[in-house]
Amino acid sequence: METLESLIENFSFLESWEDKYQYLIDLGEHLEPLPDNLKTDAFKVAGCQSEVWLVPSCENKKFSFKADSDAIMVKGIISILLIIYDQKDLFEIKNIEVQKIFAKLGLEEHLSPSRRNGMLSMVEKIRFYAAQFEKNV
Repeated sequence: METLESLIENFSFLESWEDKYQYLIDLGEHLEPLPDNLKTDAFKVAGCQSEVWLVPSCENKKFSFKADSDAIMVKGIISILLIIYDQKDLFEIKNIEVQKIFAKLGLEEHLSPSRRNGMLSMVEKIRFYAAQFEKNV
């Protein structure tokens, strides 16, 4: 899995939106598929135009997530979010400014309003899972 730093560096080399879009698709194609038994309403992300499932796990108060979608571009967005939020604790998750990261990648201005809303819905779900874990500990 890439790091956020390598992701930012890779996107910085891509000058056109078409190149960035293709890289986003490539990231989505490398996303590990979610088993069908986890594609349930319990893990479904509301507010996404596409079907999106997000499954949390936590070890030593550090979170990781598995996710999947039925749309290839959304899979690319998921891949970026998984890189951003992987192995972060609740405090870090609450304080990540994901829109600034997407702007740094050169993606923010190219996401349609529905894709942006879907991305923000995924971020809300990640924050929800992290907060729920803290309540139950």
